[in-house]
Amino acid sequence: MPDALDATPYDALLLLSFGGPEGPDDVVPFLENVTRGRGIPTERLKEVGQHYFLFGGVSPINGQNRALLDALRKDFAEHGLDLPVYWGNRNWAPHLTDTLREMVADGRRRILVLATSAYASYSGCRQYRENLADALATLQDEGLELPRIDKLRHYFNHPGFVEPMVDGVLRSLADLPEDVRDGAHIAFTTHSIPTAAADTSGPVEAHGEGGAYVEQHLDVAQLIADAVRERTGVDHPWRLVYQSRSGAPHIPWLEPDICDHLEERHAAGAPAVVMAPIGFVSDHMEVLYDLDTEATAKAEELGLPVRRSATVGADPRFAAAVRELILERAGVERGQRVTPCALGALGASHDVCPVGCCPSRTPRPAAAGADSPYA
Repeated sequence: MPDALDATPYDALLLLSFGGPEGPDDVVPFLENVTRGRGIPTERLKEVGQHYFLFGGVSPINGQNRALLDALRKDFAEHGLDLPVYWGNRNWAPHLTDTLREMVADGRRRILVLATSAYASYSGCRQYRENLADALATLQDEGLELPRIDKLRHYFNHPGFVEPMVDGVLRSLADLPEDVRDGAHIAFTTHSIPTAAADTSGPVEAHGEGGAYVEQHLDVAQLIADAVRERTGVDHPWRLVYQSRSGAPHIPWLEPDICDHLEERHAAGAPAVVMAPIGFVSDHMEVLYDLDTEATAKAEELGLPVRRSATVGADPRFAAAVRELILERAGVERGQRVTPCALGALGASHDVCPVGCCPSRTPRPAAAGADSPYA
């Protein structure tokens, strides 16, 4: 038996994700949850939902999360970490509030949260924290004893997140025809967000053009490009590009879009492109449709060979990284000196989101941060 690992003071891990429909009848109710408060009519939601209907109304994200849950539980058991793992979603079953209610009933009082978003941004961090605050407020109204909740730091530059993506890019390059392989361009993709949200992402001192969101992605892209060069001897040109834009067209969002970038690279004479979705933990709908369907169709139209590299998903190295992050944070909470594990130029991210980090346009309570009302 492995020696027991100490996660004290924590008594549970919560995998917190976005959620997704699991059948045609779920699509519109799911989108109603996502867009609650925006007044979007049902007919418009049906149009937006066509991406889901193309795949039977099923988002792959829930299946990916089940696989990640299995990987985490397997890794913890193999390494002697006695920490139960729960799962809750922001927008679909299992709903976050229901899961927290279950955890309280099970006697969980110190909970660590793993969000399925690796980078700093409002939608990728603070909005999850706002949802946690909403759920805690509901439990408080029900008279339940509230647990203390902390969130694991951003893991964008942890080796267990970066190395699987390096391997994915290498596999994609190897799958290209030999005559275009060495000249292939790498398009590192992530979710586009409004430039105003990007500029205010991360702690206040990181605010500026692109903020922490762009800086962190560029750091990861450089790490992967450097690793590919070291392992192949080829220095591939690359660029950080964006996908999955939504919202009003008059609001500036991060650019260039992946399809526009494919056209530009083709016009510039690139012989092939590898699309590497570094901004996504798993192959959810934005990857399945925006890259595998829409961007791939654009490349075929151009006659441009493309490959799409794998996301991290349930890779055992990522599960091991989560275990290491848990033990790191637990050691900090116990007052021990801890050396965090991080690659690249930026170092390890903060453990506790500071005041002013990734602000929302309309201030709302957010848990698991320096400004949490539930400390």
